[in-house]
Order: sequence, then C-alpha cells, then structure tokens
Amino acid sequence: MPDNKQSEKFLSTTLWVIAAVQFLTPFMFSAVGVALPAIGREFSAGAVDLGLVEMVYILGVALFLLPLGRFADIHGRKKVFLAGSFLMIFTTVALSLASTIKFLIIFRFLQGVCAAMITSTSFAMLTSVFPQEKRGRAIGVVVSSVYLGISTGPTLAGMMVQYLNWRWIFYSAVPVEIGVFLFALTRLKGEWADARGEKFDWLGSSMYMASLGAIIVGIVEIHQFKYAQWFALGGVGGMCLFLMYELRISSPLLPLKKIVANKIFMYSNLATWLNYAASFGITFFFSLYLQVIRGISPKNAGFILVLQPLIQAVCAPVAGRLSDKYQPAHIATAGMAFCTIGLIFAATLTATSHFAMVYGILILMGLGFGFFSTPNSTAIMGSIASRDYGMASSMIATMRTTGMLTSMTLITVLLSYYLGDQSITQATGKAFISTMHTAMMLFSLMGLFAMLFSMGRIRGQ
Repeated sequence: MPDNKQSEKFLSTTLWVIAAVQFLTPFMFSAVGVALPAIGREFSAGAVDLGLVEMVYILGVALFLLPLGRFADIHGRKKVFLAGSFLMIFTTVALSLASTIKFLIIFRFLQGVCAAMITSTSFAMLTSVFPQEKRGRAIGVVVSSVYLGISTGPTLAGMMVQYLNWRWIFYSAVPVEIGVFLFALTRLKGEWADARGEKFDWLGSSMYMASLGAIIVGIVEIHQFKYAQWFALGGVGGMCLFLMYELRISSPLLPLKKIVANKIFMYSNLATWLNYAASFGITFFFSLYLQVIRGISPKNAGFILVLQPLIQAVCAPVAGRLSDKYQPAHIATAGMAFCTIGLIFAATLTATSHFAMVYGILILMGLGFGFFSTPNSTAIMGSIASRDYGMASSMIATMRTTGMLTSMTLITVLLSYYLGDQSITQATGKAFISTMHTAMMLFSLMGLFAMLFSMGRIRGQ
C-alpha cells in the first residue's frame, strides 16, 4: 500500500488518472444537455422523455454515491474505481449506438451509476496516496478538471451536434475512457480498504436510496407527475427513519455520531450544501436573462457564461497550493465571501444594466467557487480517519448534488409564483426580473449562512 514516500512518478500517475475521469464525468452531463433538441428530433421524443435523459443521470449519481463510497472503504477503493471506469466504457458505447429514446434513458441511468463509482472513490484514493503537505495541490488539479469538463462540455457538444452528429459526444469519449482504464489498470498500484472487515449496511443503504430517489423524483417531476409531491414527502419521511436507524447500529452507512462530534467535517459539509444551493442557480437565470431579456444569441450567451467555469478552473489549483500552506477553512470562507458578494450584485441587475456588471458578477462567482471548492474538500478529507475516506468523498459529492437540487427546487417554486403557466418572453420580462431578484436575495442569505458555518469550523479547529 502506497505511503508518503511513494515516488513522484506514482503520485503523478494517480493524479492524472483521477483528473481524466473527473473531467469526463461532468463533461457527459453538461454536453448531453446541448444535444437534447437533436436527440428529440431523431427519436421524435417529447419533452418528458428528453427531461428524463438528464434527470436519470443525476438520479444514478445521487443514489449510489454514499453506498458505493462506504462499500469501497470496506472492499477496496481501487476495485470500485476500476469497475466504474470499465463499465463507463460499456455504457458510453451503448449510448452511442442507442436505437430508441427508452434505450437511451436506461443507459443514461447506468452511466450515472458508473459516474458515482468513480466520483465516490476519486478523492478518497487521492487522499490515501498524497501526503498532507501535497494534498491541497492535488485536489486543486482534480477540481480544476471538473470545472473544465463543465465549461467545455456545452461548447464541444455544440460543435459536434452542428457539424457531425450528437452521437459523436459518446464516440469521442470512448477512446479516452479506454486509455484511462488501461492506464489505471497497469500503472495504479496498491489497494486502499481501511475499513476492511467491517459490515456493510445493506438495509440502511436500501432505505437511503429509496428515500432519496423518492425525494428527487418528486422534486424534478413536480409539474409532470400528479402525485409527485407525495413522493417527495414520503421520501422525507423515509429519510428521517433512515437517520434514526443509523443511530442505532454499530456499522452504519452514515456514522452520524462521529459526524456530529466532528465539527469541522459537519460544518464543512453544511457549507458545501449551502454554497452550491446559493450559487448553482445563477447560470440558469443568466442564460435566460442574456437570451430573452437582452436578446443575445445562444452562442454568444454561451461564450459569456463560460467565463465563470474557466476562472474556477484557473483558480482551483492556486487555491489548492494555498491550502497546503495555510488553513484551508480560511481560504474557503474567503471564496464563499466572493460568491455572496456576487449574488448580492446579481440581486440588483435590471433589464438595462451595463454588460460590465454581468461580467463582474461572473468573475466574482468564478473566483468564489475556485477558492471555495478545493480548500473546502481539503478541510473535509483532512478532518476524518482514513477508514472513512470513501464515505467523506461521497459526502462531498452528495452535498454538491443535493445543493444543486435545492437551488433548482427554489427556482421552480419562484417561477411558478411570479409567472404561473406563462412562458419566459420579452412580454413577461418584468415578472422574470422580479423572480431573479427574489431568488438572488434568498441565495445571498444562504451564502451568508454558509460563511457562518465556515467560520464555525474555524473556531472548532
């Protein structure tokens, strides 16, 4: 098993293998969104089916993150990582050959499960291999790869759809996935299973997945499914039962007693959830604001919006290096402050605001996310024992995913309140601006609470 004296070559190999798959996972999510109109035309698919193409991927990731992270802690993180990498090749090939929309939906869900296998083990493996004095820089490179996947996905997918075919999104990923799998299989030596011998919580995992699945389906399908709200409420009730059960068993999926006792871990994860809940919706609002309210073409709007993730990708490694030298929680708190300031400015945006203000907000958000994510992840992974690295890695991703869902749920409620069944057009622009203002004020408040949690963990150090 690798220790702190492993060669630079081994560390570099581990880093770039993980960075490559962490690029592909968000790329597959962001790229397919651009291709949905073309997919709909080819398969004569309706809006519900096209929505499912995106929703089931999120569902697959969210449901399996935590159980797979714990399973990897017990049975081997590299095994789960390699299995996820191999199955990702299979599902991507299947998606590139899809003959019906139903086939596409099924394999998008399976691709999401594969993404969960990779995501739940990546940070855990990285933390297991890299010594603490180099860990922040390594996490920064991986976080930067995630942002590059998010930012380049829509641009590259748009070019493929326009000049080739939507299937090329999957064709182009297969050689990279094969290369990563073979490289990891032959070069990634050792295994990490610090909780080997402990029992896996099968009942708790089933309760967790069923409850979270009901919540996600209930939220996402609230306007398409008649009983969606009851699904969501049932999921919340099931999650409460799951938490009660976890407190009573000796080998829980989610060690709540240890989490509550570990203030740094608990506050850092709450800060993650609040920061993503506060910040994720800005891209949604700005995309509509630029195209509908300001009349900018989709292509030009995309070029403007890509500014934020590009800044995040540049800042993440810098923040990682800083977190190796200084307290990560301080740097993450500064990042959240940038995000909150950006959201406060966004709450004042009008239909006639100068474009410099839009650029300024996106720069602030890019700086905020860039200086938040890496140090925050470093703080979380550094606050727990090695036996729980998989669980901690999964918690980071779970808080990120649920934060995004929280953001979109709030946006859906506000749009329903201000616009009802009306479409977002120039004629309803005033109501849309009011929706955006209210959302940004609420998001700013979330950002302030996130900063308070972050400062709480600083006091707990």
